[in-house]
Amino acid sequence: MDYVEEQKGEIEALESIYYGDFEIISTTPYKFSIPIKTEDYDFDNDVGLGCDLVVTYTDKYPEEAPIVEIENTDNFDEDYIPELLSHLDVQIQENLGTVMVFTLVSSAQEWLHMKYENAQKEKEEKEARKLKEEEEAERKRFEGTRVTIETFLKWKQQFEQELGIDKKRELLEKEGRKLTGREQFMRDNTLNESDLKFLDSGDAVKVDESLFQDLDDLDLDDDEEDDEDFDPNNYNSDSS
Repeated sequence: MDYVEEQKGEIEALESIYYGDFEIISTTPYKFSIPIKTEDYDFDNDVGLGCDLVVTYTDKYPEEAPIVEIENTDNFDEDYIPELLSHLDVQIQENLGTVMVFTLVSSAQEWLHMKYENAQKEKEEKEARKLKEEEEAERKRFEGTRVTIETFLKWKQQFEQELGIDKKRELLEKEGRKLTGREQFMRDNTLNESDLKFLDSGDAVKVDESLFQDLDDLDLDDDEEDDEDFDPNNYNSDSS
């Protein structure tokens, strides 16, 4: 095989196919660049993927693999270059013995198109998930507690009980009488927890029993204790 003639013939074909985009970098050995990009590629608006496929012939190309490089990438993730080179290496091994640059360019363009479509699809799915999560959070914020038969009946019972106590309070206030301790307890069931919390806290008041040992020695007036009109607040020790 005349490697030089094979290479020259392919160069002429590539110049015709990629007229205006094909750029020869050197002729000894042949090294050239061909831009590849997705169909919707737009450099100014950061749409699509694009790069330059740089190929260098080896002495025995096409029976030997050419040297392929990726340059001037646009919108590439950092792992795209090694992935694309690995993809092209498979194509090179499958086409050894024949000129293959056109095949490599076509395969690279298909790879870019597939990669960009998958990236766009993943981006759209991510945005859709985020929007759904935000809508769900907003719905829960306004939804409050979901009403079921059980929660409604419990609320109804508590409401009617509190309503009855409140009405009784209003009637008693009109009559000039306050709720009894039992009625207040029924109205606010948290009252029965206060003493228990006080005891559990370990802060119970300690009583000095010695203060009450001499109570029997006090001279109390039985008449004053039995007097229904006796008011200890108005009691004057001097009057005794």
